[in-house]
Amino acid sequence: MAITAPASTTRRPLALELAHRLSRGFDAAAGSHVRACALLLIVALVAFLPGLGSISPIDRDEARFAQASKQMLESGNYVDIRFKEDVRYKKPVGIHWLQVASVSVGEALVGPSARTTIAFYRIPSLLGAIGAVLLTYWTALAFVGRRGALLAGLMMAGCVLLGIEARLAKTDAVLLFTVLASMGVLARSWMAAPDVKRLSFGLSAIFWTGLACGILIKGPMAPLFVGLPIVVLAIMERSGRIFTRLRPLPGILWCLLLVLPWFVAIYYVTNGQFYKLAVGVDMLGKVTEGQEGHWAPPGTYLLAIWGTFWPSIVLAVMALPFAWRMRRERAVRFLLAWIVPTWIVFEITATKLPHYVLPLYPALAILTALAFERGNLSAGRRLAPLVWLWPVMGTLLVGALVFGFVMLGQGLALLAWPFMALALVLLVFAARVLPEAGPQPAFLIAVAGALALYIGVFQGLMPQLRGVWISERLAAIARDSGCPADRIATVPYQEPSLAFLAGTNIRFTGPDGAADLMKEGGCALAFIGKPMLPFFQARSKAIGVEPKLLERVDGFAYNGGRMQEISVFRAPERTP
Repeated sequence: MAITAPASTTRRPLALELAHRLSRGFDAAAGSHVRACALLLIVALVAFLPGLGSISPIDRDEARFAQASKQMLESGNYVDIRFKEDVRYKKPVGIHWLQVASVSVGEALVGPSARTTIAFYRIPSLLGAIGAVLLTYWTALAFVGRRGALLAGLMMAGCVLLGIEARLAKTDAVLLFTVLASMGVLARSWMAAPDVKRLSFGLSAIFWTGLACGILIKGPMAPLFVGLPIVVLAIMERSGRIFTRLRPLPGILWCLLLVLPWFVAIYYVTNGQFYKLAVGVDMLGKVTEGQEGHWAPPGTYLLAIWGTFWPSIVLAVMALPFAWRMRRERAVRFLLAWIVPTWIVFEITATKLPHYVLPLYPALAILTALAFERGNLSAGRRLAPLVWLWPVMGTLLVGALVFGFVMLGQGLALLAWPFMALALVLLVFAARVLPEAGPQPAFLIAVAGALALYIGVFQGLMPQLRGVWISERLAAIARDSGCPADRIATVPYQEPSLAFLAGTNIRFTGPDGAADLMKEGGCALAFIGKPMLPFFQARSKAIGVEPKLLERVDGFAYNGGRMQEISVFRAPERTP
């Protein structure tokens, strides 16, 4: 809803003036597809770029993905997936191929340093997240006009969870892109006129190519997100037209042509072990028991979405009454079939991580856009207090990060404070103007506040949390020493990020192995955590070696949730 200028010349309050200007810009952008996509691209870049290259590799998933891709480049083996000496048979190869391609371009531009520059491994996720924002707009056009589709795209561009995944060198942002490519076509199949027998070859190719790429990225997850809505809708309609319109015979053949070569190759390379570990251990283990401490009860995702879909969750909740009233309408049925069955599957699955349900968020955004376009997006008396979730969540995040910076930060982080202060002001403005200006202008202010917050947090504050980035500091010591990675031992601190930054051949060993390396002399380092220090010293004394203590590195290991103290030793110089 646009804000019209009042008849009087009375000066508007600042918040209302800002709402007016943003609403005018929104309406102007919605005037054409080119301007709408340009606005979404700009907002996505502002939301996703800060911190992309300045935040250290995150343990453990991101660093494992990046390290496995780095080892592909080092070994020239682009079929098998390994982390150091161990196999890593959890996900298919797609994300590694994308990261290898990105790093190869980086090497051509900046040289060998690209292999240990995490930003190049994150570029596929960045592009996947930007593409997902644009595909949300495209998918929404099957149900709403440009203004509604633009709102849906902005909801995804400002989404906290997508912003996090855009900065991580892992599968989920790219998976979202592939799922949306297929769901955008599926939406057009569902909304097509009854006399339409087949979609065009172009649309059908997009559907099956998106599905094939999703399989190569995350195996059965893509068919789950795409296939379950098809089954539900076919049952509801008592017809398979939604599927038969997609040219299934040539489409399935094309999909198999894209995915089978690697799946056959990995079977022979690993003698079937990939399937045993990826399906029998990883996938089924997540269904039946919480892997790696990630168990949570049903209802976890409903609780988490208040933070992970912020700031868009406020509008999404305002759209729920409309969704319930119009649940039998064709467009709403499709969006609910996209969301509800798969959401239930993940709620009853034992292992829970917030990003598992990310491919359902665009459907929430589009459902909200549909309510907005119909004039049914309103904050009644019961829902009005929800708008204060904008400043409350922002304040909680800022407060937690300020506390973390005081405990673990370094320097002044001068870039962070003005942006975070601006963010909180804008979020308060958004909450205050909604009753008078309406949901859309208020949300636009909230998005502006979220963008300011992301710049302050990801670019200004997080890179300065020196006490958290232990691997980065240890890797810097290793580089300054000039010792090759295979002459460095570490115990018990053996995070994947250290292997990525210091070198694949760094020795993840025990205290005896570290002491024996010191005995060999030459250029050698040992990173010894405090719990292992007595054992290292006892072994060193037993074999008659006195390593030199260079320094101690203190920090907080966020994976284990405990403080670390790591002593760095250098092998004694050999006497002639």
